[in-house]
Amino acid sequence: MTTQSNVLATAPSSQADALAFFTTKLGCETDCSDVYADIKNKTNDFVFLDVRSTEAFAKSHAMTAISMPHANINESTFSVYDKDTVFVVYCWGPGCNGAAKAGQKIAALGFAVKEMLGGIHYWEDFERYPVNRRMNEAQV
Repeated sequence: MTTQSNVLATAPSSQADALAFFTTKLGCETDCSDVYADIKNKTNDFVFLDVRSTEAFAKSHAMTAISMPHANINESTFSVYDKDTVFVVYCWGPGCNGAAKAGQKIAALGFAVKEMLGGIHYWEDFERYPVNRRMNEAQV
């Protein structure tokens, strides 16, 4: 009796298809490590957007990020940006599609955009990168 590989039950894509897929994927995504490295090296030629609610942003957000809830993304709010501006967006984390919603809206407005994988959850809890945090009354 032979056991068939679960991994190879579906044949791998051709090298050309894999190259196209991963090139597109990297064009649409980045990770916390790359964003943080760019911020530290002052090579962050992008606008870093926290697309969660303003309340969530106030509690804790990645350093240098600005608040732009995805519901507020429209022609009016983006009229202040040049069309060659690149955006990096994040939301809560893997279980949230706020960054995908923001990315779709930003791309529809004609801007380049990437999603930071893992969101604030990976940034703060896994990578332990700096955040700006609002102190509550118990901390004062």
